[in-house]
Amino acid sequence: MPSTISRRDVLHAGTAASLAALPLGVLAQAAWPSKPVRLVVPFAPGGSSEIVARAVAAEMAKTLGQNVFVENKPGAAGNIAMQEVASSTDEHTIILGHIGTLAVNPYIFPKLPYDATRDFAPITLLSKVPSLYVVHPDLPIKNIKEFVAHAKARPGQLNYGSAGNGSAGHLAMEYLKMVSNTFMLHVPYRGTGPMLTDLMAGRLQAASVGAPALLSFIKAGKLRCIATGTAQRLPQLPDVPTVAEQGFAGFEMTQWYGLLAPRKWPAANLARLEAEAVKATRGALVKDKLAQETALAVGNSSAEFAQFIAAEQKRWSQVIARAQIKPEGLG
Repeated sequence: MPSTISRRDVLHAGTAASLAALPLGVLAQAAWPSKPVRLVVPFAPGGSSEIVARAVAAEMAKTLGQNVFVENKPGAAGNIAMQEVASSTDEHTIILGHIGTLAVNPYIFPKLPYDATRDFAPITLLSKVPSLYVVHPDLPIKNIKEFVAHAKARPGQLNYGSAGNGSAGHLAMEYLKMVSNTFMLHVPYRGTGPMLTDLMAGRLQAASVGAPALLSFIKAGKLRCIATGTAQRLPQLPDVPTVAEQGFAGFEMTQWYGLLAPRKWPAANLARLEAEAVKATRGALVKDKLAQETALAVGNSSAEFAQFIAAEQKRWSQVIARAQIKPEGLG
């Protein structure tokens, strides 16, 4: 019995022939992503970086059509992970960029295994985590103006702590020292936890730390918050003014996290990644999740993120040069 060829069969055959005639590169771009996407976090599990990465990854997976899984790869201040992703060739490996790997490491390490600008394409700024400036409650200081006056009257007598050389807390205090022309002594610790223990015990006078680690101590009266490093006041601390409000216009200090992909990716794949990442970050679920951790969702364009990185590099290169900050083990 002769077979019947329908119009649909003819159309399907024509489509298949057309696809077969396309270059393999075009097919690969059209199908991206063709497998799960790996999001590398260059830090140990836990903390703000993983919260941000997992919140955004879960939402992106819903619209990309592929799972987005988070893989922690700590070591060498993030340099190991950055090098691995920069040299990856599978076009499905991306990385969580950070103030440290993009705006600090290029200026404190004599040589890096990656180029923050040349090797990576900025996708979107995902989140900012507010930095708070706090003092021991016994210090007779209520705000930044009083703190600066106190420090200037006692040059070198105030001690501030940080989680280590080149850490966000170290940069935050050195930035304040630079704009206020004050001199305080830096005491580096191996982590935020032991530093906060000494601060609350009165062995240190001040510090700057990300808001999630501090809010409970501030509310309990164990630490006094004298300023936020954000551009606007935080809803969790509505009575605490920003540093900028207190006489230092343009001052902003936040830890921040953004999405990056290897710059050698096809433009179409980068554009698809940007569209889905921005959509996820601006969505209510991600905003609410990050707000619970006192983090701010952003989700800007790739061009805006590139401008932001350049501005941060300019800011922190000046702070690092003035303070002569070097990584652990190099002075």
